Amino acid sequence: MAKENNPNTPKKPRFSSWWIYGVVIALIIGFQFFGGSSFSSTEKTTTSELQEFLRNGDISKIVIITNTRQAKVYLTEEALNKDVHKGVAKKPLFPSSSLMPQYILDYGDLQIFQNEITEIKKENNLDTIVEFDTESNVLGDLLLSLLPFALIIAIWIYLMRRMSGGAGGGAGGQIFNIGKSKAKLFDEKTDTRTSFKDVAGLEGAKEEVQEIVEFLKNPDKYTSLGGKIPKGALLVGPPGTGKTLLAKAVAGEAKVPFFSLSGSDFVEMFVGVGASRVRDLFKQAKDKSPAIIFIDEIDAIGRARGKNNFTGSNDERENTLNQLLTEMDGFGTNTNVIVLAATNRADVLDKALMRAGRFDRQIYVDLPDLNERKEIFEVHLRPIKTAETLDLDFLAKQTPGFSGADIANVCNEAALIAARKEKKAVTKQDFLDAVDRIVGGLEKKNKIITPEEKKTIAYHEAGHATVSWMLEHAAPLVKVTIVPRGQSLGAAWYLPEERLIVRPEQMLDEMCATMGGRAAEKVIFDKISTGALSDLEKVTKQARAMVTIYGLNDKLGNITYYDSSGQNEYGFTKPYSEETAQRIDQEISKMIEEQYQRAIKLLADNKDKLTELADRLLEKEVIFKDDLEKIFGRRPFEKEEEKLEPADKLDDQ
Repeated sequence: MAKENNPNTPKKPRFSSWWIYGVVIALIIGFQFFGGSSFSSTEKTTTSELQEFLRNGDISKIVIITNTRQAKVYLTEEALNKDVHKGVAKKPLFPSSSLMPQYILDYGDLQIFQNEITEIKKENNLDTIVEFDTESNVLGDLLLSLLPFALIIAIWIYLMRRMSGGAGGGAGGQIFNIGKSKAKLFDEKTDTRTSFKDVAGLEGAKEEVQEIVEFLKNPDKYTSLGGKIPKGALLVGPPGTGKTLLAKAVAGEAKVPFFSLSGSDFVEMFVGVGASRVRDLFKQAKDKSPAIIFIDEIDAIGRARGKNNFTGSNDERENTLNQLLTEMDGFGTNTNVIVLAATNRADVLDKALMRAGRFDRQIYVDLPDLNERKEIFEVHLRPIKTAETLDLDFLAKQTPGFSGADIANVCNEAALIAARKEKKAVTKQDFLDAVDRIVGGLEKKNKIITPEEKKTIAYHEAGHATVSWMLEHAAPLVKVTIVPRGQSLGAAWYLPEERLIVRPEQMLDEMCATMGGRAAEKVIFDKISTGALSDLEKVTKQARAMVTIYGLNDKLGNITYYDSSGQNEYGFTKPYSEETAQRIDQEISKMIEEQYQRAIKLLADNKDKLTELADRLLEKEVIFKDDLEKIFGRRPFEKEEEKLEPADKLDDQ
């Protein structure tokens, strides 16, 4: 929250990392200057003067520096009192420089210089000491060696300040901001406000979260009877069903502080940062209580502990989860802080996180049904400029199995299609095209297909249409196309009946209709192709589900190998023996083959109608329900008043 600025309050000086670089450079220059031999009272001399001093017996020692081609000259005590040496220092400039020479000279060739000194010493019988040495600026070299480390530290401080995001204050405080929570505090005055009116459908979930808001607004209403305010609520459901939207509505409706962040915001490369951020988040929420914390995609840190840790090392994610468990319901937990969380992977969450006392309520947000889809369309059609009054019941029927996010995408795609066609408003056909575009993909009319392949595709799709039209429980096919769309060479749209429970005869009819494409290829060409890959994948999954999950097979009986907890989805060990596995494979193969032969018989009995439908499909490329009625007549199981509309469930080749 923003704080008011007082003009009389002295501003805190801003920290700048550039002074670090300035100090380092100044020290290098200073040590180079003070550590060298140039800043002293040593006088320069020449080789001829040195020889004269040496003959007079004024020199006690000569130190020849081999690496700098210089020589240091030290005088005797008697020579220091002579007038000729009056200009040199008789005392050292610094106490530590007692061995400072009185003269220094530059010599040329070392061998010649050494021979000249030796010759003079021998002629005058002198005991002058001659030494050889190398010289280096110790302090300067040391500082130069430390310079890379100093620069690395300075750059690290600068980067840490940038990561923490602060410009003011001391460097230490900014560095350790990395352990602070990244939660965004919702401000109803400045942020976009979402209310429960913007959330269509999901009536049961809305009631639950509305009550949570009411808990915080009027807690006495519930606590007066001895009840306790729930600690948290977990929103669970498939992607796109509106879990985060519900949380946004809570933030818009609640008159309490609302902290919002993602589960990945706790994850960092540094050890202990996740737990530190959890502590800081709950500290902020408790300081502003009553408050709400919303953690989106909580499975990023809430996965079950002790799994997939083959190294045996310390797991930072587990430490973060442990801290979250303690904060939600630990020894020193405070009240009036409610935690909302959302995930579509509730099966992988830790059991300790799911228990009552932490998440007291688990709200399942399912895919919308027909009426809920109608309400969702009402919300998303508000900003759309339509050319006519759209039939929302019709649009809802076009989108079985669509989530709220999918419906929002349909409305947006319809507007884009209308704009692409230079229309002034969006029409009903634009919405149908949008559904086709989303479900089937983009049309590829320029895809190169040989006449033989096109004929095979036409009979394949006609086979699906024929079988589904003849079977009572199969979803009636109402639109067929052989125009390539997305990854499919042909597509068929169905209007599936929305069922809460499915019986074996219904699943078998659907499997038979799915095998109608390959059966048509067999009946007409007496050959099969790879075009039925998606069909085979679909029926195999259905058959396996009937045998191993739903217990709908007579031979294996009323047994299931499904684990709702997700702990064993046929990982390293199967929940049945090898003998049972063979029986399962046999029953799956038998079930699929029976439906395949059933489809072949249906198509063989109606071969002339199948051929007529395929020819019309080759001619028009797209046919609808009316074309099927002209060829086959009314469906034998269709009620008189029942009217089917185009749908969106795709069956591709």
